[in-house]
Amino acid sequence: MQHRRIVIQGKGALCAGFLTCLLATSSAFAQPAGSPPFDATGEWLVAKQLARIRIVNCNDRLWGVVSWEARPGIDDKNPDPRLRNRPTLGMPILLGMTRSKPNQWDGQIYNSEDGRTYSANISLADPATLKVQGCVLGFLCGGENWTRVAAPEANTPQASPPSQAGGKSSTSRQTAKNRQPSTESGAAPSSQTETDNDVCLRLLGPTGLPH
Repeated sequence: MQHRRIVIQGKGALCAGFLTCLLATSSAFAQPAGSPPFDATGEWLVAKQLARIRIVNCNDRLWGVVSWEARPGIDDKNPDPRLRNRPTLGMPILLGMTRSKPNQWDGQIYNSEDGRTYSANISLADPATLKVQGCVLGFLCGGENWTRVAAPEANTPQASPPSQAGGKSSTSRQTAKNRQPSTESGAAPSSQTETDNDVCLRLLGPTGLPH
């Protein structure tokens, strides 16, 4: 009888040890305590490097708008005829994404190349890489990685060559020109001149502003 009790106690010790290991393994995949929360907001360069997407938080939902494009375009394949002349610059493509996991947001993504809206999710592979995945009706999924664009450091002077004519250099004039909203394409204001609140207000009105 004494031997049997020893065996039962041994099984109990093994079970306790197993549970301890299981909990330790689970916590290894969780976000470390005290670490900053996952943050997908900011400026991202798409995989083909043809555009940048600015992701903002509007009342706990993430929206992504085109903040820069290599070539101006219009949303001519939009299913709504009224929107087919709108510029793609400033256009929302990540639509109302909500956090479903500590490091995942689910919502929709709009593809102006075919005028279709897909179910989508985004997550951070690392602080500088955003995984974007979109699916049609839950299948035919595809995805790509976007690269974070580092924000310019505040109060950092931009060096420019002196002008031979004593005025502004051609580089300075070109930089100033690039900062102006495009009027030829009817583009939305540059994201560099919009705050996050401005973007939320433009997309959703006052209800979209962070509280």
